Amino acid sequence: MLDKLLESLGISGASVVISAILVFLVCLIAIKLIMKAVEKLLARSKKMDTVLQGFLKTVVRVALWALAIVIIAGTLGIPTASLVAVISIAGLALSLSVQNILTNLFSGITLLITKPFGAGDLIDVGANTGVVKTVGLFYTVLDTLDNRVISIPNSDVTGASVVNYSRNPLRRVDMTFNASYDDSTEAVRAAILEAAKADPKILADPAPFIVIGQYKESSVEYIVRVWCKNADYWDVYFGMNERVRERFAADGVHMTYSHINVHMVQ
Repeated sequence: MLDKLLESLGISGASVVISAILVFLVCLIAIKLIMKAVEKLLARSKKMDTVLQGFLKTVVRVALWALAIVIIAGTLGIPTASLVAVISIAGLALSLSVQNILTNLFSGITLLITKPFGAGDLIDVGANTGVVKTVGLFYTVLDTLDNRVISIPNSDVTGASVVNYSRNPLRRVDMTFNASYDDSTEAVRAAILEAAKADPKILADPAPFIVIGQYKESSVEYIVRVWCKNADYWDVYFGMNERVRERFAADGVHMTYSHINVHMVQ
């Protein structure tokens, strides 16, 4: 019965089947040995993400089994050229049908390798701002500042400009304040500098930077730049807003606003 089945498949002799079984066992052992070597090699790379490691192991395993099938088919006398052609056509059809998924997949691999940001970083991606929660093979997940969760396709992330606010340990706080034309530049600069010195989170080096930005219709605009640790950015920003107002009031500096002076001519 076995011989008839083999003859119907174009395979003659039980020895061919035995050879195919032996080849299968050899391929099985070889795949296990190769996969162990791949796992050890990936384990040495501490910088590589675990998700990427799992994906690479899956790709290697699938490729090895595809090669094993071709080898076993050749042992059975099945034309391997036709089999390879069928596998290639099937792979091409599959890749076309899941083109968007593959685009996100390879974009995810690119993000995991290049690491423009990591979990916990505050970033801008296009119009989205948030803290990176996870970087997966298909989506990058952000926790927004108002506690929403946004899943962005990785292809959109790699195709957009990414601003990482958390990468550097220090960050500059840029602010502007308006004072009256009646107040001297020295008095305004001294008041702002005192407000900056009152905050221990503001660094002395680099020193605070205070200059006149422009002369506006109803006020003089002062540009203020101070440096702090990345984690202290918003505390420094809001703290400076409060202290400058208090310092202006204490020193008699007028924090003016847009207005029109009308002079009556007799």
